[in-house]
Amino acid sequence: MIRHSGCILGSSRKNRGELKCHYCNKTYKPIGECPVCHEKSIEPVGMGTEKLEEEVIQLFPSATVARMDTDTTQGKYAYEKIISDFQKNKVQILVGTQMLSKGLDFENVSLVGIVSADGLLNRPDFRSHERGFQLMLQAAGRAGRKNRQGEVVIQTADPGQPIYRYLETNDYEGFYHSQLEERKLFNYPPYKRLISIVFKHKDEHKVESGSAFFARLLQQSLGEMVLGPNKPFISRIQQYHLRQILLKLDNHLSPAKTRQFIKSVESRFREKQDFKYLVLYFDVDVMG
Repeated sequence: MIRHSGCILGSSRKNRGELKCHYCNKTYKPIGECPVCHEKSIEPVGMGTEKLEEEVIQLFPSATVARMDTDTTQGKYAYEKIISDFQKNKVQILVGTQMLSKGLDFENVSLVGIVSADGLLNRPDFRSHERGFQLMLQAAGRAGRKNRQGEVVIQTADPGQPIYRYLETNDYEGFYHSQLEERKLFNYPPYKRLISIVFKHKDEHKVESGSAFFARLLQQSLGEMVLGPNKPFISRIQQYHLRQILLKLDNHLSPAKTRQFIKSVESRFREKQDFKYLVLYFDVDVMG
């Protein structure tokens, strides 16, 4: 994996001899050495769908393996062909991204494997466990359809994570109540309202100083309800640097008055010449 100048993201190794960022879609020729330390023994790491497909082919040489992701489904009817081949048993093992878990009804699937489940649960997002639980439950539902017994294997470095117990027993209600307790403890929805303010500019110093100044203006009235500014999970996209402020507000606060207050803070912020052209995005009732 490498990082390129436009986005703070790993770029995928491609079989057709190129590197591609799946966020901005830029492609690059493979590099022969590290541009920082000049080490030449560069090895691919991680387990994307392409690498996973290679591993599965080696483990099951007699089976026909297909891959379903954004790269293999771009062509006309490509998605439908993969599904059709799997349904007709022309493909015995199907490797794919999250799109495999949603809305597909396969009759003869007896085993589903979920790779790197920890990545679903460890994202910096208060809904990561909710979404991970939902996704793994959907994926597990692909096995053993039509009243046939199926099996699900989950890869994790943390098997003691309580979410797996809820999955194993299909305990929706237990998971629901555990999430509510956690969100109440840490002041997240539905017990608080979240407002996200994202700052964007090509000059990283302006983003840093501008977001810090905006946070100070907010803190004069909101105090500890203001979190940040922080670097978001993806902190640079297409040459633009990003910073985020998060507001945790009481539910009883008037939305109209809150909006009026934030607009007044923005007006004071724009009075600073350095911040006049900083782009701001407001997301009210953030869903993660």
